[in-house]
Amino acid sequence: MTYFGPEYYLLFLPAAAFLYAVMPRKARPYILLAGSYIFFWLISEKLICYILFSTVSIHHCGLWLDRIQQERKAAVKAAADKEEKKALKKVYERRQTLLLIGAAAVHIGILAVLKYTPFAIRNANIILEQINIQITPVKFAAPIGISFYTLQAVSYITDVRRGTVKADRNIGRLALYMCFFPQVMEGPIARYAETAEQLYRGEQIQYKNFVYGAERIVFGLFKKIVIADRLNAFVKTVFEQYDRYDGGIILLGAAAFTVQLYMDFSGAMDIALGSGRIFGVGLPENFRQPFFSKSISEFWTRWHITLGAWFRDYVYYPVSFSWASKRLGAAGRKRFGNYFGSMLSGTLALFCVWLCNGIWHGSAWMYLFFGMYHFVLIFTGNLMNPLITKLYEKLNVDRDRGIIGALRIIKTGFLVVIGELFFRCNGLKKGLEMFYKIVTGFSLKGMTTGVIYKSGLDYLDVIVVLAGVGAVFVISVLKERNVNICERLGEKNIVIRWGVLIGAIAAVVMLGAYGGEYTPADPMYADF
Repeated sequence: MTYFGPEYYLLFLPAAAFLYAVMPRKARPYILLAGSYIFFWLISEKLICYILFSTVSIHHCGLWLDRIQQERKAAVKAAADKEEKKALKKVYERRQTLLLIGAAAVHIGILAVLKYTPFAIRNANIILEQINIQITPVKFAAPIGISFYTLQAVSYITDVRRGTVKADRNIGRLALYMCFFPQVMEGPIARYAETAEQLYRGEQIQYKNFVYGAERIVFGLFKKIVIADRLNAFVKTVFEQYDRYDGGIILLGAAAFTVQLYMDFSGAMDIALGSGRIFGVGLPENFRQPFFSKSISEFWTRWHITLGAWFRDYVYYPVSFSWASKRLGAAGRKRFGNYFGSMLSGTLALFCVWLCNGIWHGSAWMYLFFGMYHFVLIFTGNLMNPLITKLYEKLNVDRDRGIIGALRIIKTGFLVVIGELFFRCNGLKKGLEMFYKIVTGFSLKGMTTGVIYKSGLDYLDVIVVLAGVGAVFVISVLKERNVNICERLGEKNIVIRWGVLIGAIAAVVMLGAYGGEYTPADPMYADF
């Protein structure tokens, strides 16, 4: 069961929508919950026990935190003087913090054991090899989506600790927040305050929501099946046999992978948001035209938005406001001035974010390198920003418009492609070798001698991919200009509206990359 398979559209989603629609309002949340657990069972079978444990444990910890908070209020209220109140506050704050740390450590510890044990043993054996000791390799089965629902669990318990949400006494509502089937495989990573109440309201399916949801789903299928899956064979060939190609083809392969990843992941998000919309649930957007970014920092506010926001709120800010970071910032301001001194504490927090980002994506050195690559780029951009800003001011040039703005978009796109090369490579060493060939052996010869057509793409594939990317680009330009395509389409008469939708479905059916000529590509972010 995946979001891109016929079983989802011909069986699962229609059955869930039908049962949801015919049931009384109070029963609808439980239809969604039952459907979500059935979906999770279909993709992970007995590994469903992990998400069940996560749900029960954070529900218990949330109620525990709530009890501590209530006890704290009562104790502080009954205290005799300010000193006693202050002492009591510290005691209860410490209890809450220890409980939060323990809950977060359990969830992140489970994720770490399941995903990173083989990586840790493999690297430990390289060191222990020197003294003729080896640890027996072991690998655990991890449920699909564990990285996503773990972050949701940690965000919920942290928000309860901070007092930004109330502990939910209804375990059914909390369970639905944790495992809502459109988002459980690949996100988006929602906050409790964003979706829990929506999911549990049980509102009737509305015609407008159904049509908008269907349009979004078809657009996601178009991105995935027509574009991403057609590129799969070419990308796989180039990355597995890079030694056969010159630097130009390798760079083209990296660019093709970047397009494939975007179409695959953003297509999955379109399907998730469209499926949620059918039930009247507004999931948070995860992409906002990232390839219009003029800097790497901006790119990461437009790409995988919910992951970036999670690291900002639960890693960057806590590190920035920590005692050590404040001391570092104060010392830096005295020595280097306000801007560069403040950068010291910000850079420490930024480093922690990108270290976590790299680790979150996978248990391999290439993912750590990917994280550090973006850390260096963003740090360098922050460091150079005052100088560059002054230079543009002296030249009286608007850096965000015209040719300069276009060149900045191209530069950012190139840096992203290089980063994705290391993200996709079959090991860091091979990634470095591929990058070396781009730098030292770049040539356009391979692009003019038909090498592409011998590497997984035929003439028709190239035409379909270019046309598909062109269509997505036009839609992205309209969205960048704040044109709501669904609303504009909704203003047309029913013949045009349904004609466009049926035409899009026909394009997916006729142009989709499936059948004996194509190797099916699993959802790319489901592994993370």
